[in-house]
This record gives sequence, C-alpha cells and structure tokens, in this order.
Amino acid sequence: MAQLHNRISRRELKERIQNDSTPRTTISFYCYFKIEEPKAFRDELYKQFTELGVLGRIYLAHEGINAQISVPTENVDAFKKQLYAVKELDGLRLNIAVDDDGKSFYVLDIKVRNKIVADGIEDPAFDMANKGKYVNAEQFNVLTDDPNTVVIDMRNHYEYEVGHFEKAIEIPSDTFREQLPMAAEMMEADKEKNIIMYCTGGIRCEKASAYMLHKGFKNVFHLEGGIINYVNQAKEKGLPVKFHGKNFVFDQRLGERVTEEIISRCHQCGKPADTHVNCANDACHLLFIQCDECREKMEGTCSNECKEFMYLPEEEQKRLRSGIDKGRNVFNKAKSRLKDLNFGSAH
Repeated sequence: MAQLHNRISRRELKERIQNDSTPRTTISFYCYFKIEEPKAFRDELYKQFTELGVLGRIYLAHEGINAQISVPTENVDAFKKQLYAVKELDGLRLNIAVDDDGKSFYVLDIKVRNKIVADGIEDPAFDMANKGKYVNAEQFNVLTDDPNTVVIDMRNHYEYEVGHFEKAIEIPSDTFREQLPMAAEMMEADKEKNIIMYCTGGIRCEKASAYMLHKGFKNVFHLEGGIINYVNQAKEKGLPVKFHGKNFVFDQRLGERVTEEIISRCHQCGKPADTHVNCANDACHLLFIQCDECREKMEGTCSNECKEFMYLPEEEQKRLRSGIDKGRNVFNKAKSRLKDLNFGSAH
C-alpha cells in the first residue's frame, strides 16, 4: 500500500530543499466544484503528486480545492496532465509565481477541511454558482479608471500593508469570515457603483463576489486569478501595473516583489521595509516586518524578551514553550510584544 503521509521530520525536509539545486516552479490554483468524497480524492492526489515530486499545501472540501504548490520544473507538464485528468479541473488556470526562488515549500500536505475558504456563511440559500463577473488585467485597469468604481482588497491587514492596488479599500479585519459582512456594510451606500474585489490568487475574492451578490449588490466583479495572474498578464501585454509594492504569499518566501516601491515600514524602527519574518524565538513566531538593521540587532526576534529567551538553556526553553498556543500570531494582535524595544514606538 502506498504511503499517504510524510514520515520525515520537517526540519530534515527543509534542509533537503534548501540544499537541492533542482529547478522548481511555484504554482497556485483553486476551483469551486463538488467533491463527493474528499478523503478518497485526497489519498489519490497524494499518491499521484508524491510520484511527481510535488511539495506544498492543498486543502480539499466538498466545495472544491485550494492549492499552493512547488513542482520540479521538468515535471510541470506531467503535473498538468494528472490534474487535468479530473474532468472538473480540465484546463483550469494555474497561477505561476511572479518572483520564485524554487524554495517555497519543503513538504506535501493535503488536508480535508469543511471548506476551502472559511467564510462563516450559514445561509443555505447562498450559492457559489452566482458569482461576480471575472475581469482580466486589461479590464481591471479600464474599470478602475472609472470614478464610479470601488476596489476592495479581500486580504488580511498584513498582506495589504506591504502591497496593494491603487485606491484599494482595506477591510480592517483579521479573518475572511469577518471581512465578508464588513465589506457589505461598508458598501451599503454605494450599491449602484462598480465593485471590484481582489485577493492573492482569486479564491477569496471569488467567494466574496458571490456573497455581495447574495446581499443584493448588482455590479460586482472579481479579479481573475487575483494579484498573481494580474501581474503576469500585465507584464505579458505591456500594461501599466496598478499594484504597488510586494504581494504577500503563504509559503516560505512570504512575499513576491511586484514593484520596487517599499510602501510599509519596519515594525521596530519605522524605517521603510517590507520583509515579513517570523520571530526566531520558537515560543513566539510572531509574524512582523523587520528591516535588515533590526534583524541583525535583534537577532531575528521581535522583542528583547524573545531575544533573551533564545539564550536560555535548551531544556528551559522547551519547558517554557510547553503548552503555548501561538494561534494566529501576527503583528496587529501583539503590538505590546514590541513595546520593550530600544527603537522607540512600534509602527
């Protein structure tokens, strides 16, 4: 029987991929379609993708598939053939990474979930089949030149912070399930305007567009393939790029450089910076923005507390880490962690 789960330590796998010179291509894709038996589908995908050397994170649910993966470049065609053998996925658009070092993933995780995007929607009348109209890069640029158009960013604050489209509205929330009702409420007075929703690869804004239509909005659009597809299309066609800064991605890279502009600041000293890092203290792992100078001074940690923790004996560190639930540990949820820094106020 084929092995259906990874049995090698993640530390070893990470070292392997860092030392492996095999060219790899980072790809993301999603599709809303009905999967009758997600567990069986998961096991079959795991066997097929393992044989092709695929690494990454894939979520399956009765409502569809959401994937961010890395494939040996020489196996990309074979991967497409395997994927497109599934009738509902035949010809599916694949988003190729904008800025790729081939080190985006080091293990293959395929998990079955209740939904591929946690949305909090309980209304049985909600139907993903009734979604907004796709717009490509060229159509997006034309529509956003219209003063009657509103652009809504359906990503988290830390994604928006390092890069976003011109005049895009941020929905100030930590989770997608909170953003949906907030977006509808914020736009209540502008129901007649064109509303374009976007996200990283398209999966969140597609569901958001369906939600807005469900709530009575009429002129709802969503950016096909999200930021990743937009940037690739704009570059291919020589179009003006209306996205500024860096596109946050959920893999080891933590970001794709789209333009050279740095629109955010170091959370420790306030200098221009847009590099996300996780605190080097394993008991913390706070996600925050850190410039090179602060990284050197703080040794990759988010606070003096964490820096001192790193010098404790390993056994003491393990004891103190035991039972800690880091949860969704991102900068806005833990600004107080940075108050004891020697750089002045956090930004």
